[in-house]
Amino acid sequence: MALSNDIVLRPRFKIEIPQYNEVILSDFKNAKTTQSDFIVSVIDEHVFIKFPKAKQTYWSPQLHLEINAIDENSSRIYGLFGPSPTVWTLFMFLHFLVASIFIGFGIWAYSNWSLEQDYAIQFSIVLFMIIIWIALYFAGSIGKASSIKEMHLLNDFMYEVLKKEKP
Repeated sequence: MALSNDIVLRPRFKIEIPQYNEVILSDFKNAKTTQSDFIVSVIDEHVFIKFPKAKQTYWSPQLHLEINAIDENSSRIYGLFGPSPTVWTLFMFLHFLVASIFIGFGIWAYSNWSLEQDYAIQFSIVLFMIIIWIALYFAGSIGKASSIKEMHLLNDFMYEVLKKEKP
């Protein structure tokens, strides 16, 4: 079952190209030196495309490409749009923190409930963590929505380097 990109925070795609992966990687290495609109990093079979620091905002996306050879005449490109690793790590840390507090206070509330003691404070914090989770989700969605134009620029640049028509 395919998920719509409307509910996915980090959109992914897959493309098959009738070129060997080393040729594609060298095209990205050449693009690194011939333009200044994007920062292109090539490490092994991975290509990272992002905006220069002067053009970046907090929500600026980056494009990660993994270019795998299928055979000597074709390659498969796996792409992932996402926030900078710093922003992603912060969001994952906040989710882990909220989950830990949720579980801890949920256990405490259940213990107090089963011992027939007051559990209103613990239950309130559990509900508050649910609200924080929802807020984190919407913050990520707003960040993604605010960077759609930048994602299109990254995508257009990728297709320009690949010398391929967009689908």
